[in-house]
Amino acid sequence: MKLGFIGLGIMGSPMAGHLCAGGHELFVHTRSKVPPQLVDAGAAVMSSAAEVATASEAIFLMVPDTPDVEKVLFGANGIVDGLTPGKTVIDMSSISPLATRDFARRVQDLGCDYADAPVSGGEVGAKAASLTIMVGGSESTFNRVEPLIALLGRNITHVGDVGAGQIAKIANQIIVALNIAAVAEALVFASKAGADPAKVREALMGGFAASRVLEAHGERMIKRTFNPGFRIALHQKDLNLALQGAKALDVALPQTACAAQLMQTAAAHGWDELDHSAMVKALELMSDHTVA
Repeated sequence: MKLGFIGLGIMGSPMAGHLCAGGHELFVHTRSKVPPQLVDAGAAVMSSAAEVATASEAIFLMVPDTPDVEKVLFGANGIVDGLTPGKTVIDMSSISPLATRDFARRVQDLGCDYADAPVSGGEVGAKAASLTIMVGGSESTFNRVEPLIALLGRNITHVGDVGAGQIAKIANQIIVALNIAAVAEALVFASKAGADPAKVREALMGGFAASRVLEAHGERMIKRTFNPGFRIALHQKDLNLALQGAKALDVALPQTACAAQLMQTAAAHGWDELDHSAMVKALELMSDHTVA
């Protein structure tokens, strides 16, 4: 197929590469320079989102936030300027479910299909094509896009109609944030109490406390490797979406609010561009102790 991809950051670049490797003709556009490896793989660089949409049968988006998706879709030289009936927009960004439903309606009014397909798995999952992908859209749209997104991930679930993918992603981000906070608290406690946090982590990995967060992010906290796989700033955005949704739905999310404040503390100290495992730095600041 002729595919478009807009947004070639930490996640988008390897994802676009997998589509190229799958034998599809790829047209790309991004705010910064297109990675040379994509050009070497045969991707055609377009000057606008509208040009990408004009050339493509299906267009993927992977941009940071709700306003970015809206601008790429409906701004000057946006995707809608290049859409014709029968094309499909697949938004893999993590954004507002309510906004997603509005964007989908406006695209569908042009005779096109829309799917929201946010992902979990971070940079590692994007590079390994092992992402978890949560899809919202009609059954027919899902059946049409599944072979394409299967090139990007392993655990693909059709959650429901448009917007359901974004709801699932917010639920995912709540669980991940609370797990990071729990691992951070445990390691700060263990370290300040005088135990070797690496040995504590090793012991816990064999018990009921074992988790992917303890495995991957616990190691990051101990080794102090906070280069971003998924930035605190982006996780903050997702937790804000959760809390906004909770207010609208009259749902109580007290632990989510606590995790959001830990991230805000990290951001206030200039750590929001670090990996979200750096949430531990906020707890270390509050405890006057660094995990070591």
